[in-house]
Amino acid sequence: MTVRLRAHHLLCLLAYVGKGYSPGFTANYDRIVARLNRGETILIVSGPDDICAPLLKEEAEPHCQQDSVAERDERAAESVAALLGPPMLAGTRLELDPAHLETMRRAFSTGQTRAACQGCEWSTLCDAIAASDYRDARLKRSAEE
Repeated sequence: MTVRLRAHHLLCLLAYVGKGYSPGFTANYDRIVARLNRGETILIVSGPDDICAPLLKEEAEPHCQQDSVAERDERAAESVAALLGPPMLAGTRLELDPAHLETMRRAFSTGQTRAACQGCEWSTLCDAIAASDYRDARLKRSAEE
């Protein structure tokens, strides 16, 4: 199977520790991270993705459909593409292997890929997670973690 992700969620995943907008959102996020930890491929999509799904049901006007979030996707796609090589356009497939994950986390920690994070309400939490070397992050570097 394939996990459908919008580009900025490639960054959000790096520091995900089990916190979210609602219990349903967090439970869904945990399922997605478990799938990625088992090695499922990522498909980059435009607009709401598998992580957004609970918000589409829970909120009358989910923030994931706002223009500001689409702009965040564009900035994330640019920075991740500059880091990993292939363009992060809708339809791009990505295997988040341990080497990619380590490269992405290192760049996130140094701010290299954080342009998309400007104005995000979770930014302070992500800063703390990165500063802890992703100790409590649920997306794992390897099957042994």
